[in-house]
Amino acid sequence: MTYYAYKDFCLCDHGGRLPEGAVPVEAPFDPLVFLVVRDPLKSRGFFAIHSLAELDEPEGVGLLLPPPALPEQTVLSRFVARHGASVVNTAFSRWFAVLLAFRARGNERQRINLVGLGNVGGTTATGLKLLGTDLMQIGIFDFDHNKCLRYEAELNQVLSARDGETLPPIRILLEEALFDCDALLFSAARAVPEVGAESGGDVRMMQYEANRGLLRAYARRARESGFTGLFCQISDPVDQLCRAVFLMSNQNEQYEYDWNGLLPEQVRGFGLGVMHARAIYCAESEGIGTKQLRVFGPHGNGLVIANKPNEGYAGALSLALTHKAESANLALRSYGFKPYIAPGLSSAAVSVLRALRGQWHDAAVPLGGAYFGCRAKLDARGPEQRREELHAELLERISESYRKLEEFQTG
Repeated sequence: MTYYAYKDFCLCDHGGRLPEGAVPVEAPFDPLVFLVVRDPLKSRGFFAIHSLAELDEPEGVGLLLPPPALPEQTVLSRFVARHGASVVNTAFSRWFAVLLAFRARGNERQRINLVGLGNVGGTTATGLKLLGTDLMQIGIFDFDHNKCLRYEAELNQVLSARDGETLPPIRILLEEALFDCDALLFSAARAVPEVGAESGGDVRMMQYEANRGLLRAYARRARESGFTGLFCQISDPVDQLCRAVFLMSNQNEQYEYDWNGLLPEQVRGFGLGVMHARAIYCAESEGIGTKQLRVFGPHGNGLVIANKPNEGYAGALSLALTHKAESANLALRSYGFKPYIAPGLSSAAVSVLRALRGQWHDAAVPLGGAYFGCRAKLDARGPEQRREELHAELLERISESYRKLEEFQTG
């Protein structure tokens, strides 16, 4: 392989397009970035690796398993094992700007902007105010300006639980300033079914078409602003709308794909956190241990919960836990209330803060042609997901869930 120095990075030519000004060097140095070019519709755009075996892996649920062993050790494979590396898909025009943004994340206090101050959005804003002590500020926007005035006043009157600790200020935003931030949280929705209107269906999927239409303008603004931060999708159906935002941001005025918009890893879905919390709640009520509990898949139908990932996996028990967690929102609706407190806190506020802090969290991430929920984190070298041995029956359930998400996006 050939190595190049470019703006303090070492670029390794692996079939991708080199930027103008890259200068050949004799040996790799840190930070190392592999350049590839792959089908943007079905491939990741930017990710971290810790083994050279991860460089050319097929997309899909296999990325949740441990990477294959290398047949032999080389100078390059030892370098990657020691330092880690990034992989970027140069089919996306803005790959270097996003790479720079990821490297800078964590070096300074971050700014969050929140769109939508309904039940979930208002709860999210409250959680971020209390928990986001390391944030620079929280911007808020809603088409109902009185909601903005209310939350700006009330949340800026909240005291810290610790004497002397500073809470982030709440600022009302103009719409044109929404993407002046490190992370945009989108919780706005056009169609949240009223209590009693479920008719036995998936409440989340009832919202897809209306919320997709609402998101198109924001996907366009993200593209036009050259946004390099995270687009955090919170409104339902989270996983399917993540894919929609990514695709819409990469369409020109004629609705043709030109891949000048968001990289797939810039869009992240935050709906799995509450499913994880519900799984723990259900397991504890049955006296089931939760230390090795695993949660995968979409925020809704297709959810996969396992009591343990491999040894000790119990199929019937895991299916029962899945059903209880998957239908927990309907149980709350049967009491006469919309479930929004746990989603606003577990899926949104807590999970987003963990993501921005580089911690493991629950999120829907791009694994090829679909966004799929799993345990993940954002490293300076790029996004990554937890990889571990999975029981064959569990892997089959995960694969089926992933297949259905792929079919939805291409059907």
